[in-house]
Amino acid sequence: MVRPDLHLPPSFLAWLAPFLAAFSRRTRSTTAALATGALLAVGPRTVTNCLRALGLAEHPSANPPGFAGFTAFHRVLNRNTWSGLALGRTLLHMVVATFVPSGPIIIGLAHTLERRRGPHIGPAGRFYDASHRADTPKPTSRGLRWLSAMVLVDVPFAGRIWGLPVLTALTPSKAWSERPGQRHRTVTEWARLLLLILRRWLPKRAVVAVMDGEFAALELLHALRPSMAVITRMRKDARLFDPPSHTEDKPGRPARKGARQPLLSARIADPATRWLRVVQSSRTSWRSAG
Repeated sequence: MVRPDLHLPPSFLAWLAPFLAAFSRRTRSTTAALATGALLAVGPRTVTNCLRALGLAEHPSANPPGFAGFTAFHRVLNRNTWSGLALGRTLLHMVVATFVPSGPIIIGLAHTLERRRGPHIGPAGRFYDASHRADTPKPTSRGLRWLSAMVLVDVPFAGRIWGLPVLTALTPSKAWSERPGQRHRTVTEWARLLLLILRRWLPKRAVVAVMDGEFAALELLHALRPSMAVITRMRKDARLFDPPSHTEDKPGRPARKGARQPLLSARIADPATRWLRVVQSSRTSWRSAG
């Protein structure tokens, strides 16, 4: 049987050039082949499935011209040295230049659960699974929890807002982190690291972080306040206070908070609360065809 001769499109290689710069010269051709196979593969993006999409299913140990066997492709992910931060920075600048050339950059932060089983998957743990019904006793699943920072952009041909991931971090379980003697980082600590990295990569742009109520922690908000604006959901029973009043001359330490405000749950039920309805066109045009 004739071995397949792989010729990657020059235009695709030119588009991958900024990303291939993060790899060594010997690894660039292998990495480019994996990226091409990932775009053509149907189903899971495993290394074997990517090579199968390139026509190498019948040659698991063959050496086509310019390419090594399957082992060389697996080494790109499990042995070769390359920087994921360098790839994330290149991807961020490319996404921003294409979709957000001006104005503030909206960063969405959320975690996703990759369901994995097996005794050799150490960082896995039992985490909340949004795909389960909320009325189940324990809506959790075992797997790997990833925290993703996404650039929220309004895609013209889609008519809605898309979240384009640019940086992802694995947030392992507490039991796995403390076993080797390392310090365990909470989800809010990982969120602070990711957002501050993106802030460092975009020094001259205004950044707005949008997060779920899970990240409504005072430590995280205080750490991000000098660098960016943060929008997050609040609990209905959150304790809110007015700013401290410095006009009163009282002995002792200065006040850190003022009078307590009503709870959000009380404001919702209060008929005297005035509401302002705001509709964002980008979120409704794809439904109403407007």
